[in-house]
Amino acid sequence: MEIGPFTIIGKNVIIGKGTKIHSSVLINGWTTIGEDNEIYKGTVIGEEPQDMKYKGEKSYVIIGDRNSFREYVTIHRAADAGGATIIGDENLLMNYIHVAHNCVLGNQIVIANMVGFAGHVTIEDQVVFGGLSGIHQFVRIGKMAMIAGYSKVLQDIPPFSLVEGQPARILGLNIPGLRRRKVQPDSRNALKKAINIIKSRKFKRTDALEVIRKEVDITPEVEHLLQFMSNPSKQGILMQSAKRS
Repeated sequence: MEIGPFTIIGKNVIIGKGTKIHSSVLINGWTTIGEDNEIYKGTVIGEEPQDMKYKGEKSYVIIGDRNSFREYVTIHRAADAGGATIIGDENLLMNYIHVAHNCVLGNQIVIANMVGFAGHVTIEDQVVFGGLSGIHQFVRIGKMAMIAGYSKVLQDIPPFSLVEGQPARILGLNIPGLRRRKVQPDSRNALKKAINIIKSRKFKRTDALEVIRKEVDITPEVEHLLQFMSNPSKQGILMQSAKRS
């Protein structure tokens, strides 16, 4: 482990081998950080949540392996006793990202500069965020989705979709992301049909799921999409397409 000058690490912090911490970093609270992470200047991890209900309860930040946290990232611990803010493995958080209390981020996520996550947000694996996006509390974002820059995300985002706007709307399938992750053409075609049904404005959520099961080949990726959409958060699931001029 390597620790730069002017960095402060609290007494309850656990840090795995191979992790490099640059200068002027603060890691506090009941925080556990895995192996081979790199944490850049000015990052703050494990401080108290920005939640007026929080009264000093013991809560956690848990971070996996091989993540990169660039300059001035902030990651706050959970707002409830025994709760945790969780970040998985191999994620890239660029400058000035804020991860609020009780968020859960999966693996291999790329987040561009100045994205903000409100409390209790859940992000599945391999999602990409454009800069300056804002994510509403309790929202879920599905696997391999792409959130375009400067988007305002108020509802759950279906896996594999491409969204943009204020508020965000579905453009279509995240084809570049699926190709990059080597999702096979037959599954990409099935997902495209499924996403088109979802954003067609013809169906309610449960009806859309029924139509997909009848009309679309159920590949593993399509099944994941169906399972995600069967369990919406309190914010509901985005099903509207973007209107393009």
